[in-house]
Amino acid sequence: MIIESLELKNYRNYKELHINFDPGTNVLYGDNAQGKTNILESVYVCATTKSHRGSKDREIIEFGEEESHIKMNIRKDDVPYRIDMHLKKNKTKGVAINGIAIHKASELFGVVNVVFFSPEDLNLIKNGPAERRRFVDLELCQLNRLYVHSLVQYNKIILQRNKLLKEIAFRPEYEETLDVWDMQLVNYGREVIKFRREFIKQLNEIIHAIHLSLTGGREDISISYEPYTREDQMEDILKKNRAQDMKQKTTLSGPHRDDISFIVNGIDIRRFGSQGQQRTAALSLKLSELQLVKQLSHDDPILLLDDVLSELDSSRQNHLLSAIKHIQTMITCTGLDDFVNNRFQIDKVFKVIDGTVINEN
Repeated sequence: MIIESLELKNYRNYKELHINFDPGTNVLYGDNAQGKTNILESVYVCATTKSHRGSKDREIIEFGEEESHIKMNIRKDDVPYRIDMHLKKNKTKGVAINGIAIHKASELFGVVNVVFFSPEDLNLIKNGPAERRRFVDLELCQLNRLYVHSLVQYNKIILQRNKLLKEIAFRPEYEETLDVWDMQLVNYGREVIKFRREFIKQLNEIIHAIHLSLTGGREDISISYEPYTREDQMEDILKKNRAQDMKQKTTLSGPHRDDISFIVNGIDIRRFGSQGQQRTAALSLKLSELQLVKQLSHDDPILLLDDVLSELDSSRQNHLLSAIKHIQTMITCTGLDDFVNNRFQIDKVFKVIDGTVINEN
């Protein structure tokens, strides 16, 4: 799978842009705040309908404009695909594949798989559980259509239930309706837990060898899923916690409180690991994600590396660059020195200056 070209109109700081990519390594370099990350973000938005930054559509549209347009041409197994996306300020986005409009984001599922790696990902283990859940959700939503449905429904029900818990304080008779929401919450919650458990199990099988290689055989890693409540206990715990939920006016148990643990040589590195250990484990996790996407989709994903090389030492840089040799990669950086020093092959170089992209080779 390769992205052949990308067109942007009124997207962040790009009035208009047309860019043709190489099937190999594409490097976008330039000073900070010129718009390099915006190009990678637009590829991610076009592939998943969401921004990796968590931005809303109206924040992505160029200031002063009402709508923005992304057009991406892809070739997959020698079949061309065109994804068009219209982002609107006050309406839902419009998406079309090969000129045919789609009405659900899940219909975009499987057309293009991307793995995004940014400097923030290196802090995945140091940060709180919300970041780790987000990592799982972003990846699983690309790999499992059923998970997308279960997660969306679960999140909707949590919002409704929390709203109801606030209203019960003034209208106690509403408490009877909680049973209806609880039943649905348990059904979708169990699905979310089941899919997450399977995903972490698959990642765990891959990460072990990658981490051993990254650390020169010194560190043995295992990751495990820590559900806040087990599938079979969810119904009972919801009932047991109801009084507390009503008191605090929020749902205190369920997969929205899950976490993942990272154990290196028997030590939980979320709490007791050095920054170097945490970063190496985060790099192993992203490389495992890359391999797992390839394994499950039977195709090479597109790798988006956003200014990550500057955050890694030379041995980790070498590991990362050797792992991505046969994958279409888009890399942003402030200079080309890292590639020259590592004698890494660059197929296409673009210089980005304030919303203008110049092809240099």
